[in-house]
Amino acid sequence: MDSDLDSDFDSDLDSDATDGAKPDQRKTRRGSEPAPGPADLPPPELALPDAAEDTDPAASSAEDDDEARLPEPAEETPGETTGPVGESRLAAGHAAIERAVRLAPTSPGVYRMLNAVSDVLYVGKAKNVRKRLTSYARANAPLPARILRMIAATVAVEIISTATETEALLLEANLIKQLRPRFNVQLRDDKSFPYILITGDHWAPQILKHRGAQSRPGRYFGPFASAGAVNRTITALQRAFLVRSCTDAFFESRTRPCLLYQIRRCSGPCTGEIDFPGYTELVREATDFLSGRSRSVKQELAHEMETASTELEFETAALYRDRLAALSAIQSQQGINPRTVEEADLFAIHQEGGYSCVEVFFFRTGQNWGNRAYFPRAEKSFTPEEVLASFLGQFYDDKPPPRLILLSHRIEESELLADALSVKAGFKVEISTPQRGEKKELIGHALTNAREALGRKLADTATQSRLLDGMAATLGLPHPPKRIEVYDNSHIQGTNAVGAMIVAGPDGFIKNQYRKFNIKSEGLTPGDDYAMMREVLQRRFRRLLAPASEDGAAKRKADDDSFPQWPDLVIIDGGRGQLNTVREIFEEMGLSQVSLPSLLAVAKGPDRDAGRETLFMPDREAIKLEPRDPVLYFIQRLRDEAHRFVIGSHRKLRKKDLREAGLQEIPGIGPSRKRALLHHFGTLKEVERASIADLGKVPGVSAESARKIFEFFHARPD
Repeated sequence: MDSDLDSDFDSDLDSDATDGAKPDQRKTRRGSEPAPGPADLPPPELALPDAAEDTDPAASSAEDDDEARLPEPAEETPGETTGPVGESRLAAGHAAIERAVRLAPTSPGVYRMLNAVSDVLYVGKAKNVRKRLTSYARANAPLPARILRMIAATVAVEIISTATETEALLLEANLIKQLRPRFNVQLRDDKSFPYILITGDHWAPQILKHRGAQSRPGRYFGPFASAGAVNRTITALQRAFLVRSCTDAFFESRTRPCLLYQIRRCSGPCTGEIDFPGYTELVREATDFLSGRSRSVKQELAHEMETASTELEFETAALYRDRLAALSAIQSQQGINPRTVEEADLFAIHQEGGYSCVEVFFFRTGQNWGNRAYFPRAEKSFTPEEVLASFLGQFYDDKPPPRLILLSHRIEESELLADALSVKAGFKVEISTPQRGEKKELIGHALTNAREALGRKLADTATQSRLLDGMAATLGLPHPPKRIEVYDNSHIQGTNAVGAMIVAGPDGFIKNQYRKFNIKSEGLTPGDDYAMMREVLQRRFRRLLAPASEDGAAKRKADDDSFPQWPDLVIIDGGRGQLNTVREIFEEMGLSQVSLPSLLAVAKGPDRDAGRETLFMPDREAIKLEPRDPVLYFIQRLRDEAHRFVIGSHRKLRKKDLREAGLQEIPGIGPSRKRALLHHFGTLKEVERASIADLGKVPGVSAESARKIFEFFHARPD
């Protein structure tokens, strides 16, 4: 959560139905298959595991964005020179460090360089802290310009002693991630990686995607580079092994197989379509495949296929053939699979144009489980080896390391880092820079990916810069906007009112800055969009206007590097009336005397046609752009993204209320009809997904009541 924002700002950084294969029919119960009806459908999250549900406003796109946004070049903070360092300031910095040297220990530890406002400039570690600080204090020492600027800005040094150099290295990585000092390499867009879990707390194990603490009993396989890689693998595994993916509650409530059984992606253990030994065998095969014994699993299936064919059971043989095809599809999607590397993480770095890209590949059980590109923030003077060394310490700060780490560049203190990771993991970790053989080929493949990923990102950034330049010229802004905030709100007749803010900048949408606002004003007239916008903007900007405490200032400095907290441009969905209301709100808050952003209101065209929008700005005539104008298209994208995010937030809030309140909120639905609906459909979710015709079949529910129930669940928010 952004420390600048009120705690009320609730962040939400909170399909294919092709034929697969049935289990061996000799293990299943034969019989006719009923046509799937409303009760046969699995929950939405199970029906289409490859598609993200629209109720999660930001996570789906952010989660699968394998290439994080490109960092902005490190900028000088006020008071720090960009040219040659002034002699007086450099002398003052040397003096401040010299004072720290007198009190510094000769043991291992971590030191922090602080500037005049107590912002952390740099975090470093040393085996002998006094000796390391002495190297900074020498006035005539030949040091890089980056280090000289850091010394010139330093007014104090804080020191933390540690028992060992290994402990100092781990603490250094933790502090860099927490404080984000501007003179350190900074790992950005860090997050936990997803795993595949085959549960072990139910007689019919479930396969699912898992993040976070591995506290649930079962077998965990991973990490995978992205949620998309996990979803694709689970989908293929369902086709190959027919292991259930439904929740235990859904499993226990079944009286007949769901749609996943009908489309041959589940063996139907919930209703006895497969017996216990048969399902246990399927789970064993899936576990063996994920454990790296894919060849033996495929050999077993091939043998079963040949046996069935010899016995003239051609239908069963075809089922085994389809399962083999599904396993081959998994391995083909994994791309390059090593022959001699069982378990390793591979890191390759490429630098170009002052930026760095680190490509990470994950190999487990001899299989490639995906790759991800990172763009750490570092000054241009950092060498690839320096960036990679700092990156590794931060990367494994909250992740378990494998037994082997392969690097494209040889880093200093690789043995120390290996020792630190070994202590953390509880087994020996090896760090190697291969020079020949298959491992060298894997490094070359990763370097190619790093170079291409950085090239794509630089091209995308250039396109975004041209759009921002065009927007500044079209709207008459003093400079291209660095931070754009777009606001929208959503409700249904005033209920579950929610406002939302999305953020965009030179690198596109900044999803970790998105915020939603649950409207809380008492006495608010239902549907009063002006009052909702007033509350949202007041809550957003009052926090920025409030004097920051020292802790708050430190956190604000650390958050999102040099990306500004103040917007250059505020966009709202509406016309001249909404624009004037926002101007009044800003004037009441005194923004005109502090940092008044440029304002833009976007009114929809006649019949809400895209491409015929009217743009309104204060004290100017309305602007009409040509439908094919790139700037207009860019503004439409910003507005549509805000609308998508706020609608998703509203639906999520509304569904939460429905789960808590149940069916009593529907007009005309009392306890008797509620019991009848739940008895007929089983769960509230199934009632929500039912059609009007299906609702009308419930005893005691008339056609009019069925229409009201359907409209209640499918009303379109404003």
